[in-house]
Amino acid sequence: MGAAHDHHHGHAHGPASAGNLRKLAIVLCLSFTYMLAEAVGGYLSNSLALLADAGHMLSDVAAIGLSLFAMWIARRPPTPQRTFGYQRMEILAALINGGTLVSISIYIFVEAWRRLANPPEVQGPLMMAIATGGLVVNLVALAILHDRHGGHGESLNMRGVWLHTLTDALGSLQAVGAGLAIWLFGWRLADPIASALIGCLVIYSSWALLRETLAILMEAAPGHIDVDEVRAALLDVGEVRAVHDLHVWTITSGRESLSAHVVTADGLTPRELLSEIRTRLHDQFGIHHVTIQVEAEGVHDPCEGCDAPAPVPASAAATS
Repeated sequence: MGAAHDHHHGHAHGPASAGNLRKLAIVLCLSFTYMLAEAVGGYLSNSLALLADAGHMLSDVAAIGLSLFAMWIARRPPTPQRTFGYQRMEILAALINGGTLVSISIYIFVEAWRRLANPPEVQGPLMMAIATGGLVVNLVALAILHDRHGGHGESLNMRGVWLHTLTDALGSLQAVGAGLAIWLFGWRLADPIASALIGCLVIYSSWALLRETLAILMEAAPGHIDVDEVRAALLDVGEVRAVHDLHVWTITSGRESLSAHVVTADGLTPRELLSEIRTRLHDQFGIHHVTIQVEAEGVHDPCEGCDAPAPVPASAAATS
């Protein structure tokens, strides 16, 4: 039997890059500054929509701070006890961000329901002016977070922050509309209705984030990779007779890993075979971190299904 490993360590420009850290720091300052302005404005205007938006911006500030910390920790090198390093910290931060989004939306729904029965007096012009400022700040933050080379899409952590900011921008837009309706038509119900719509937007934006982070933590196969297609690609390699113990999972955003046992006629691990397998997995599925164990056809793996690794003769091990 033989084992082959292909490791990809190019994370300098990945989710925890210095560029992403700098973007988050700028957005954190913007969000914190305007969160204070919206909280004061919501109190003075008696607007639930503004207070809800300020509460959402508070969750933004906490989320961005957590994301910055997680990305800083994720850049630390692996240790003998943590062989993958701290890269999963970004996934945990994304999970917490999604959870805070849901918590904020539940609070908004409860308060909006209470105000629907007896909508209080709201100062529409002040509400609209402050919400307009919040909208501008959030649009600037979205522009900072956006990157034409991948940006928020390359990392669940960055995507979580981007979703926080996007739903906050939409919330500010709703607050502007509600303030206009109150100012022009005296329609006080516009405030709790706008708040409930903000809550719906928050729930919608957080669902996909939570689902994907939980899938990663549960070691599920990445959503964009069909494991059956991966198996078929391995079987299409000329010398491969069978494939078993195939596992595909995500360590952190943008870093998929694969391990598998492949069966060949003689159990040898020629470099050409390993090179072809590695090339196929990279070109067809974008998988860089690959571990392949090669076994002889008809030879029973003594440790198949057990916890201890099978012994690998030094003369048969190959690394690529």
